Amino acid sequence: MQRWKITSWWIASLCCLMVLAPARQTLAADNNVQVLAAASLTNVMNVLAKQFTLQTGIAVTTIYGGSGSLAKQIEQGAPADLFISADEKWMQNLNEKKLVNPNTIKPWLTNRLVMITPANKASVIPPQANTDLRPWLSGFWCTGDTLSVPVGIYAKQALTHLGWWEQVKPKLVSTQDVRAALTLVEREECDVGIVYASDALMTDKVRVAGQFAEQDHMPIVYPMATLPNASRETLTFFRYLQSAEVSKLLVKYGFKPIAEGKY
Repeated sequence: MQRWKITSWWIASLCCLMVLAPARQTLAADNNVQVLAAASLTNVMNVLAKQFTLQTGIAVTTIYGGSGSLAKQIEQGAPADLFISADEKWMQNLNEKKLVNPNTIKPWLTNRLVMITPANKASVIPPQANTDLRPWLSGFWCTGDTLSVPVGIYAKQALTHLGWWEQVKPKLVSTQDVRAALTLVEREECDVGIVYASDALMTDKVRVAGQFAEQDHMPIVYPMATLPNASRETLTFFRYLQSAEVSKLLVKYGFKPIAEGKY
């Protein structure tokens, strides 16, 4: 009988723990902001998340990747509170599916598109229609996937506009995000990479070989938006990202904040 009492008490206690555990997990989740952001934001967002947590005590979890990949994760139900894309296409896609709060969609940043080479193979590639590309076509070029990764989409637009696409296409290596393309150039596995200017600033292992003109591709715009039913903590972080303090840091990392209503 005594043994039955002990066992019954243990089972009852376990049931209580099972009931209480989810409540604690929910409470932890409520005090945490989950951000899905374009890979090119990795360095600056890590700093911003840390500063925000120190100031407010609100934890920020960041997940980085190609904007298309992140958008698809949200479609599949991945937990997220805030989405920051490297182009407007994927934000619009989620908005049409009612997976972001339309009232919070904000064009936040712009960037520039550049060509890079390994630091010990520094070169100058004039981004002009009449440039002879043969000296740079002996090895591989790389950028994000030209169908789904924003930097790759911008790159194809620029290459097409200059009449380079058919020459570069056979040498082009597609990557899952812009940071993967940067890494391939750092390792000298690609002779030329097309990335954002902000990425080129993050390492001394590459050199900028040329910067595309803004008219060579669609405007590079980073929109951000909260997901439906955003928590108070998420809205606090969303407003923080639009502060003057944050704008100064964004410029330091190679981005250009978009003034309200201006591109």
